[in-house]
Amino acid sequence: MHRYRSHTCGALRENNIGETVRLSGWVHRVRDHGGVLFIDLRDHYGLTQCVVDPDSPAFSQAEKLRSEFVVRMDGKARRRPEGTDNDDLPTGKIEIYVSEIEVLGPAGDLPLPVFGEQEYPEDIRLKYRFLDLRREKLHQNIMTRVEIIKSMRRRMEGQGFFEFNTPILTASSPEGARDFLVPSRIHPGKFYALPQAPQQYKQLLMMSGFDRYFQIAPCFRDEDPRADRLPGEFYQLDVEMSFVTQEDVFAAMEPVITGVFEEFAKGKPVTKGWRRIPFAESLRKYGSDKPDLRNPIEMQDVSEHFRGSGFKVFARMLEDPKNQVWAIPAPGGGSRAFCDRMNSWAQGEGQPGLGYIMWREGGEGAGPLANNIGPERTAAIRAQIGTKEGDAAFFVAGDPDKFWKFSGLARNKVGEELNLTDKERFELAWIVDFPMYEYNEEDKKVDFSHNPFSMPQGGLETLKSQDPLTIKAFQYDITCNGYEIASGGIRNHVPEAMVKAFEIAGYGEQEVVDRFGGMYRAFQYGAPPHGGMAAGVDRIVMLLCGTNNLREISLFPMNQQAMDLLMGAPSDASTKQLRDLHVKVSLPQK
Repeated sequence: MHRYRSHTCGALRENNIGETVRLSGWVHRVRDHGGVLFIDLRDHYGLTQCVVDPDSPAFSQAEKLRSEFVVRMDGKARRRPEGTDNDDLPTGKIEIYVSEIEVLGPAGDLPLPVFGEQEYPEDIRLKYRFLDLRREKLHQNIMTRVEIIKSMRRRMEGQGFFEFNTPILTASSPEGARDFLVPSRIHPGKFYALPQAPQQYKQLLMMSGFDRYFQIAPCFRDEDPRADRLPGEFYQLDVEMSFVTQEDVFAAMEPVITGVFEEFAKGKPVTKGWRRIPFAESLRKYGSDKPDLRNPIEMQDVSEHFRGSGFKVFARMLEDPKNQVWAIPAPGGGSRAFCDRMNSWAQGEGQPGLGYIMWREGGEGAGPLANNIGPERTAAIRAQIGTKEGDAAFFVAGDPDKFWKFSGLARNKVGEELNLTDKERFELAWIVDFPMYEYNEEDKKVDFSHNPFSMPQGGLETLKSQDPLTIKAFQYDITCNGYEIASGGIRNHVPEAMVKAFEIAGYGEQEVVDRFGGMYRAFQYGAPPHGGMAAGVDRIVMLLCGTNNLREISLFPMNQQAMDLLMGAPSDASTKQLRDLHVKVSLPQK
C-alpha cells in the first residue's frame, strides 16, 4: 500500500465497502458521540467520515487529535448505519472504521477557524491566508477560477487563437496609471517597468504576422486601491487580431464570453444577442458607462416640462442651455415613506435632496414638485415616462456632465430598494462609440479618454478637421451586471495618424518616437489593420462565484493598503541591495 494513501478523501463509494483503505488529510472536526469519536477527514478532493471506538487500537491516539492536524488513517470501509447517510457528500453513504492513526503534522492553536464560513477580520485572514484557503467556499472559488481559465483557453483555441507569453520587464507606457518601476543593476539610473498591460507587445505580434493572439496576462498598476480591482496586480484575457473590423472582434469574442458565463452560471440565464449601447446613450439612460441592465429603469430627459414652470429652482437652471432635468421612474415607489427615504439617501450622498412626484389613485400627481408645476405638466411627465398609479419619479437637475454619476447611483438605489433588479441573471452588453478625448480639468488640457492606441472614427482626416472633444473612437467595453469586464478597440496603425492623435493630447512626435519607438518603427514596415480587447479574469470569476469581493477569488491578495500581510511585502531593501542598484532612498518627512 502507498505510504500515505490508497484513496483520496473524496473517492470512496459503496463499491469500496469491505476494503482496507488508507487516507491522509486534515482533521476537519472531531465529534464525541457517547465515547465514540467521529473524525471528518478532509483533503483537496473531499471529506470522509472516520469512526474510532474504544475497542480500536487507534482510540488513544484519536483522543489527542485536534482540528487541522494532518494525519494518516488506516481502516476498513463500511456502510453507514441506516438513517445516518449524508446526501450532501459524495462519500456520504460510507465511513471508515479506523484501526491505525499516524500524526504527520500536528497543528497549534488556530488563529482563525477553518470549519464553517463565519466572518473573520480581513487582516487575520490575509496574514494566515494558507489557513483561509482551506475553508470550503474560498477553496471552491479558487478551483472555479482554475476551471474558468481552462474554459477561456479552450474557447480561444477553438476560435483559432494562439497563446503567446509577452515580457514582464518592459518599458513605461501611458496606460492611465502609475507603473511599478524596477531599477536596473546593469544600467545604473535606468528602470524597467512591469507591464500595465501587454498592449504594445500584442500589437507588435500582429506586425510580426501571427494574426490571432491571446494570453492570460498578469498586469501591474501602482494605483490607489479600488473596490473593483485588486491592488498591485490583476489578470486579463488579452486578445489581438489582424485584418479585422470592430464587428469581427465582436463576432469572435461574444461567443467566448457568453460560453464561459453559460458554463459556470449554475443555471442562471445569460444574455443571448448582446445589446450595443453607445457611450452617450448609456450615460443618458442609465447614468453609467457600465450599466446594470438587470435593473429595468431607464432615465429620461424631461426638461421641457419644467422650463418656465412654477418650480423656480429647475426653471432658473434651465435658462442655461447646457442644463437639463432627468427623471428616474420608480415603479411601485409611490409612497411618502419611500420618497422621503430616497431624499434622505441623496442628502447622505452630498446632494441637496431628490425631488419627486408620486401618482395617486386616478393618476393625480402628488408632492411638492407636482403642486408647483401643476396637473397639466405632471400629466405630461407621466405620459412621457410611462408611470402608473402607485408609481413615483425622482428628478435630478443641472449640468449632466456633473450629475450623471449621481443619477446612476440613484437609479441603482431605486432598483435595489424596490426589488426591481433581477439578481438571478447575467446581463451582458457592448458599450460602443467612446469619446477619443476628454478634457483633463486637473492639467487643463485635452487628454485620451480611454486607450491612446485606438483608431478614431474617421481616421486621420477626423483628427485634422474635427473638435477633438467630439471625436468618437473605435473603442468598446463589455459590461455585466454593473461591472466593466472587458475593454478594447480597433488600433490606430497609420503612423501619421498615430503621431497626430498623440499630438492632440500634448505629445510631440519625438516624444512618441522615444516612448513608443518599437511600435512606431513597426508601423513603417507594413502594418495590418488590427484590433482586440482585454477581459478582466478576476472580475469575471468574481461574478460567476457570486461574490462582490475580489479577495474571495484570488490566492494571495494584498490588503487595501497594497500590503501582502502573509509575505511581509513591501519590505525594506538592505544597504547592499540598494548600493548594487545605485539607488538612494529619500523618505518623506513625518
